[in-house]
Amino acid sequence: MSKLLVISDPAPRSLDLIFTKKKLKELKLRYNLLIAPKKNKDKFYKENIHRATFIMGQPNLDKSLLSKAKKLKAVINVESNFMDNIDYEYCFQKGIHVIATSPVFSKPVAELALGLTLSLLRDIHNSHKDFLNKTEKYGLDGNLKSSLLSDKKIGLLGYGDLAKALTPLLTPFSKDINVYDPWVPSKTIKDDGFNTISLDNMFKTCDVIYVLAAITKNNQSLIDKRLLNQLKSNSLFILMSRAAVVNFDDLIKRVKKGDIYVATDVFPEEPVKKNDPIRKVKNFLFSAHRAGALKDTFTEMGEIVLEDMRLISKNLPPRLCKRAERETVKLIRSKPVAIN
Repeated sequence: MSKLLVISDPAPRSLDLIFTKKKLKELKLRYNLLIAPKKNKDKFYKENIHRATFIMGQPNLDKSLLSKAKKLKAVINVESNFMDNIDYEYCFQKGIHVIATSPVFSKPVAELALGLTLSLLRDIHNSHKDFLNKTEKYGLDGNLKSSLLSDKKIGLLGYGDLAKALTPLLTPFSKDINVYDPWVPSKTIKDDGFNTISLDNMFKTCDVIYVLAAITKNNQSLIDKRLLNQLKSNSLFILMSRAAVVNFDDLIKRVKKGDIYVATDVFPEEPVKKNDPIRKVKNFLFSAHRAGALKDTFTEMGEIVLEDMRLISKNLPPRLCKRAERETVKLIRSKPVAIN
C-alpha cells in the first residue's frame, strides 16, 4: 500500500522543533513528506495540493485552491492559531478537518500564570531585586504590601483550554472562582463547580482577574478604561492570552494610578521596542511571550499531530488537536506568531 502524502509547511515552526528524532523518524516511515518551498508557494500548492492527504502548516488556502485537493483529509495548523487565511466553509462542506495544536500550550501557560500571581501577591520579583541592590527588608517589613492567594475571589475571562488547565492549580487556594465566557453555557461552568459572572461584576468584585480569551472580531479592546477603572484597589490583573483583548493605553493609565498590580505575557507589538515607555511603568510584571514556549511543549505538538493523523487516516475524528468549529472559527482574529 502506498504511503499517504503530507505537505510539510510548518513555518514559523520547523520539523526539528515539533518532532523529537524518534517521532520524526516515525513520521517519515508512515508518510511521504513533500517539503513546501519558502518562495513561490502559490505555484507549489497549485501543482501539488491534488496529491496531498494532509497539510501540516497554515498556508493560504482559498476555495479555488482547495477545490483541487481531492484527497485532502486535514489541514493541521502547527502555528496553533486559527487564522483568517483559509476557506473554512469549503472545508466543512467537504469534510476536511482543520485542526490546531494549541492544546499543548495550556498547561505551561497556566503554570506561569500561577507563578506570576504568587510573585505579584508576595512581591517575589521586587524582593529579589532589593536583595541584589543590598536594600532588602527582613520579616514583616518586607511583606507590608503582601497577601495570600488563599480565599481570594478569582475571575476568569474566558473558559477554554487555558482556563481548564489553570483552574486545577487555583482551587487548592480558593473555591471562589467566577467565569465570564459568552461562548460557554452557564450549565457547563456550574457543572464544573464554578460561578458565572457578568463582566462588570467581575471587574468590580474580583481580587484576581485572569484574561484567557482568544481574540475575536467581537472582543478586540473589550477591556478598556470603563472596565479597568472599576478594578478594586490592590487587585491583580493577569493577561495570558492575547494582547488585543485589552486596550493597552487604557491599561497603562490605570496601572499608573498605583493601586493595582498587573502581569502580562503578551504585548500589542512584539518584540517590544527597547524605548517603549511601558518598560518603566511600576506595578507591572513582564514576561516576554514565553509562557508556553518550552521544548517539551513543542515536541508534544509532534506527538498529537501524529496521533490525530493516524485517526484521520482511519476515517476517525481527531481527538487531541483543537478542531475548528463552523459557528466560531470565522469570528477568530488571531495574528500569526513570528517568534517561536
